[in-house]
Amino acid sequence: MNRDALIQQIKSKKSFLCVGLDPDMDKLPKHLVDEDDPIYEFNKAIVDATAPYCVSFKPNNAFFEAYGLSGLTSLERTLKYIKANYPEHFLIADAKRGDIGNTSAMYAKAFFKRLNADAITVAPYMGSDSVKPFLTFKDKWAIVLGLTSNEGSADFQQQQINGRELYLKVIETCAQWGTDENMMFVVGATKANLFEGIRKIIPTHFLLVPGVGAQGGSLQEVCKYGLTKDIGLLINASRSIIYASSGEDFAVKAAEEAKKMADEMAAFFS
Repeated sequence: MNRDALIQQIKSKKSFLCVGLDPDMDKLPKHLVDEDDPIYEFNKAIVDATAPYCVSFKPNNAFFEAYGLSGLTSLERTLKYIKANYPEHFLIADAKRGDIGNTSAMYAKAFFKRLNADAITVAPYMGSDSVKPFLTFKDKWAIVLGLTSNEGSADFQQQQINGRELYLKVIETCAQWGTDENMMFVVGATKANLFEGIRKIIPTHFLLVPGVGAQGGSLQEVCKYGLTKDIGLLINASRSIIYASSGEDFAVKAAEEAKKMADEMAAFFS
């Protein structure tokens, strides 16, 4: 998916919601447990219910890899289902890959060719050769970890080097390897007051923003400092939507939560 197509969908839906798919067998509704592939059936129901209100889906690989081969099969089935039935939705593989050149090239091949994801989250710690291989695929995106919402981000990302926070250097440097048409950055919603400084470095790049909802981030604050003329944000919500109910009405309740967030987002469109 290219940038124009993503922007068009955001503006037509008046939503910039990304629904995170983090399936946990311990949290799945009990009536799904006896299904041949309960994770896939759960994801499929969530996707169908929330698709009208979101523009993106983000399966988190860890929640599939934890179940071994069967989990990876569920992941592949989920990705294929989304691509076949909702091709207009921006599909993010939340895999946080990042390794030296040859390895990154194979990760890119796996997620962009075999699984046909539109984007993959990338860890830039190993430098340019851990990011650039993901930028060689047409209409595919690297979503680079910039400033994350977890408490541990203070250990490295927010440390000052020569009077400047490391995350600013990372964002500034990575932005030079790609463009706003093939690179985004992860910036956590719990750091909303820092968006203004980030926007001075990357005024037009899209930001993938986790942390709104269950983690305490504020949509209003994120939009205050992070919005661009093209919106420029994908707000991810996972637990607050997909686990809105643990009963047989789980998909209905997920749709209600997604609609609620989309309705809040609609207010930012003039």
